[in-house]
Amino acid sequence: MKLVLASHSPRRIEILKGLGYDFTICPSVKPEQTAYKRPLLKVADLSAKKALEAAQKYPRALVIGADTLVFCRGEVIGKPKDKKDALRILRKLNGTWQTVYTGMTLVHAQSKKCVRGVAKTYCKARKLPLSQLQEMAGKHLDKAGAYAVQDKDDQFIEKIRGSRSNVVGFPVELFTQMLKEFEK
Repeated sequence: MKLVLASHSPRRIEILKGLGYDFTICPSVKPEQTAYKRPLLKVADLSAKKALEAAQKYPRALVIGADTLVFCRGEVIGKPKDKKDALRILRKLNGTWQTVYTGMTLVHAQSKKCVRGVAKTYCKARKLPLSQLQEMAGKHLDKAGAYAVQDKDDQFIEKIRGSRSNVVGFPVELFTQMLKEFEK
């Protein structure tokens, strides 16, 4: 079965390639909007919207949609708007536990099959001085939470409880489990 990734995320592409899959990339072009406020529901809804949009173009393929966000101190945190916003986010996360959610949806339009799931991982950020946060602020503007655990130079996260690949944005364990639903 042909595989389609409804994302242009370099991390998701790298992980999926690392798993040995050959796939087509078809990122969503619609704005990421949802009426949901709760992190779990928000990522589940956005991942489904991305997958369903790509499935319209590739009805015979198995389409993967994913959406990741960070939740800390009552705030849903996505990608920073700019360097100033990245610094605000890093200051909020600095020295605290946060939760990373990734919603994943697999859709095969031709068979009308859709499987959804959400991965949840807890991360603890190191307590860093403001000068170091300012230095980090412009490095990861394309990542939820404004940090990158996969970047060897980014030492912001000191502890991870759960799936490390989820923190990167593609929970391998959840994907593997969900894929089994299409092998039946």
